[in-house]
Formats: sequence, structure tokens, C-alpha cells
Amino acid sequence: MNTLTKLARGLMGRTVSRESIGDAASTLALLPPELDGGLPLMQALQRRQSQRDFSPNALPAQSLSNLLWAAAGVNRPKLGGRTAPSAMNAQEIDLYVALPEGLYRFEAEAHQLRLQQAKDVRAVTGYQDFVDTAPLDLIFVADHRRMMLVPAKHRNAYANAAAGAMAQNVYLYCASAGLATVIRAWIDHDGLSKAMGLTQDEELLLAQTVGMPA
Repeated sequence: MNTLTKLARGLMGRTVSRESIGDAASTLALLPPELDGGLPLMQALQRRQSQRDFSPNALPAQSLSNLLWAAAGVNRPKLGGRTAPSAMNAQEIDLYVALPEGLYRFEAEAHQLRLQQAKDVRAVTGYQDFVDTAPLDLIFVADHRRMMLVPAKHRNAYANAAAGAMAQNVYLYCASAGLATVIRAWIDHDGLSKAMGLTQDEELLLAQTVGMPA
């Protein structure tokens, strides 16, 4: 679907998800993340870039596991610490993964994906045409119910900072692993929130497309 069509459908309130492609398991256990190898940090920073041409082929299972761990995985099990910072350890950002077979939420402690909807919401994650066919789109959602210790006037800024840190982790992993990615804020927020079944306490912040370069 091209960008103009998406814009028109958004204005008419007709942004909807598609039927899933393939069967969606209720949970997807991820392989243990590989915690060695990859590029040195300075080389990954040098190669970090946004790319918008993606192969439709699914990511290898190991790459998907590594990607999600880099974004929001547990790196200090005894403390429950994550790879990205969160003010007051609120861990307010939920990371959703839009795959052809369904919409999943990443559960960091168990390192697994849990099905939220057996629908293909990739096309709803942005107005750009490439989001429809790229193998996965990440969606960053802030749950304000976890931020009660944060002053109300700071919650949005803190949540966006946390999501930005997670997105940069994704960029650096992709640079190291030879994957393509781009972060996106041009989204039909109402349409995607409705397609995902978000509540009034959950705020859609950003999306990020990931895949093999075309």
C-alpha cells in the first residue's frame, strides 16, 4: 500500500490490520542471546545508519533473539537490570514485535514473545510503504501505570528517553550484524493504538523497522 493511500485511509479512520500470514503460536521461546562476537563499539557507531530498503525474508532465529536482547534484554539477572536505562527502574516501555503471523510482546525476563493478536499489523505501524513487507516492525509503547513514582510532568520525557535508548541499542546491533533498520515517528497513532488494543494508560511512542538489506 503506498503512502498516499495510507494517509487517506488514516484521515478516514480506516487504518486496520490485515489477516495474519501463517500460524501464530501463543508464545515463541527465543534462543539464548549470543553475548560475544560482533563489532567493537566504535566500529558499530561508525556504521550506524538508517536504511529503508528491506528484504522480505524473515530474520534468522538467532538474529531475532540477539536483536530483542540488545533492545531490552536482562543483562544483570540478579538485579533484573536491562540493556537500556529506565528512570527509577520503572521499566515503563513495552516492546511489541509485529510479524507476518501476529503481534507479539517481548517478555524480557523469560526471553520470549507472547502473542497479543493473531493479526498482521505491520502495515499500520507507519505511513511508509516499506513497513508493509519488511519482516518485522518494533513498536515502543509506554505504560504510564508503571510511572507513579515519576512526577506527572516528567513522564512523557522520561518514557521517550527510555524508548530512544532502546532504539539506539537496536541500531548498534543492526550495524554490528549487517542488518538494516530505521526508526519512525510518522504513524497514525490512533489507528495503530486501536489495532493493537492499547488502553488509555498506554502511549504509543515510536516504531522501528528491521530486516536484511534489500
